[in-house]
Amino acid sequence: MEPHPLRFLRNLGRSGEIAAVFVKYGFGDVVDRIRMQRYVRWGRRVILRQRNVPESHETRARRFRRALEDLGATFVKFGQVLSTRADLIPADVIAELARLQENVRPFPGEQALEMVERELGRPASELFAVFDPKPVASASLSQVHKAIGHDGRKLAVKIRRPNVPREVERDLSLMTELAILIQNHIPEAGVFDPIGLVNQFARTIRREMNFAREGRTIEDFAKFFRNDATLFVPRVHWEFTSEAVLTMDFVEGCRIDDHAALAALGIQPAYLAANGARIFMKMAFEIGVFHSDPHPGNIRILPDGTFCLLDFGMVGVLEDNQRERLVDLFVAVTHHDVASAVHSVLQLGHAFRPVDMPMLRADVRDFIENYYGVPLEQLHVGRMLSDFAGVMLNHGIRCPADLMLLIRCLVTLEGVGRDLDPSFNLAAHLAPFVERLLSERYSPRHVLDQFIDESRSFVQLARDVPRYVGRSLEKLSKDELKVQFEHTGLDRLMAELDRSSNRVVIGLVVSALILSSALVLRSGTQSVWFTVPLFVLSSLLGIWLIYGVFRSGRL
Repeated sequence: MEPHPLRFLRNLGRSGEIAAVFVKYGFGDVVDRIRMQRYVRWGRRVILRQRNVPESHETRARRFRRALEDLGATFVKFGQVLSTRADLIPADVIAELARLQENVRPFPGEQALEMVERELGRPASELFAVFDPKPVASASLSQVHKAIGHDGRKLAVKIRRPNVPREVERDLSLMTELAILIQNHIPEAGVFDPIGLVNQFARTIRREMNFAREGRTIEDFAKFFRNDATLFVPRVHWEFTSEAVLTMDFVEGCRIDDHAALAALGIQPAYLAANGARIFMKMAFEIGVFHSDPHPGNIRILPDGTFCLLDFGMVGVLEDNQRERLVDLFVAVTHHDVASAVHSVLQLGHAFRPVDMPMLRADVRDFIENYYGVPLEQLHVGRMLSDFAGVMLNHGIRCPADLMLLIRCLVTLEGVGRDLDPSFNLAAHLAPFVERLLSERYSPRHVLDQFIDESRSFVQLARDVPRYVGRSLEKLSKDELKVQFEHTGLDRLMAELDRSSNRVVIGLVVSALILSSALVLRSGTQSVWFTVPLFVLSSLLGIWLIYGVFRSGRL
């Protein structure tokens, strides 16, 4: 892919700010290699280059995290998405990005009320009996206000920050250009798939900005758990909801990490840990859709011990084939089956470089031996899946983004469970779901359904083949059959040839000017006023050309 420098120029101030921040935190070499330094004002560039040597006590991972924090909400969100990609990002960077915090000041309550009235098209007095202008929670994309409806119901009104879509789209376009430049100019960064990471982030943050979509997700979870009283899902009030405003029931409850409040309610922590694990296992391995960020701030416990999840902006989807492959992995570890585990690795991920199969089998064997025979109460599911993702990364196999969300979710869930109950073991709650999936896989009904699906595919293929063959023969008889070849890497070659030819032309013109002006000067004619400046200008152009060649690093 080729970059579009006009995007940087259209947002020159922001482009310069991004480049300056990365130079400030010791990433000037990256800025130089992707040629972003041109967007930093000269004075700021000189000052920042003096600070281009990072402080000795700060690691590269920490400086990267601080740079993202300085660049604002969009880049902080990007860092949080990066922290879920343990299959691509080194462990030290993951650990640092996990510390990212959204320290965002709330916007004025009057402005929030104006936003609600504009979005819903009605005066606030008609919408709510009471609207509290003081927010109860604030984040980078939105903030939440408490309100009371005319029927006396307590409501939580989530309001998108003004101008957020425009600012996010601006930063997304610049991040896309940065990813293209990094991929084109820093070949060793290809292992991190910069363009793919930005595309994944763009999909995630656009979903989060659409509150109507989040409302539909909440209703989907309410349907999934309509017969399960252990999870309470707030009701969405669609008459007070739009893409920028989400209104739902206000949840009165305590945080799951508030041990004093839980003790006052008389709720056993071990029961909460077990019930939370069961709920999330049901989401992932039975329903296939799961809340992807179960940190304590997103979990409320009602007075009767019922769970309530908040913030459904980010959810993960585990497809049927991914669940099957995960089950195969667990079974392979249990039975010390290296061949099946290798097959699961190749089926779950996508290799972006040739895989060294003997080394992959050796690493998978080591991975299995680390967990084979470990007592169930000592098995850490999150750590096991993280190590599995590490094996994939070492061999250039990318994991699906939603699978990495599940791994992060399980790691977080294990941490929350062990905080409630030191003896908590996620594997014990995962085992029944794995066994159920295995029994369903080989049940007569499932085998019959699979046979019917495969038969339909085969019948459709049998119907299509004669038509495709006839079409090909018809084109062949009319001499219209064409074979297309795709050449990869030629764009860069053409760009280099174009650049080289430009340098040759400039060099010839400059040489001709220098030679002609020198001959005229030697002849002693009266046109010194013209030839001397021409000679000086030609010499400067020649020096500039030589400097450019040396700076590019290619003679």
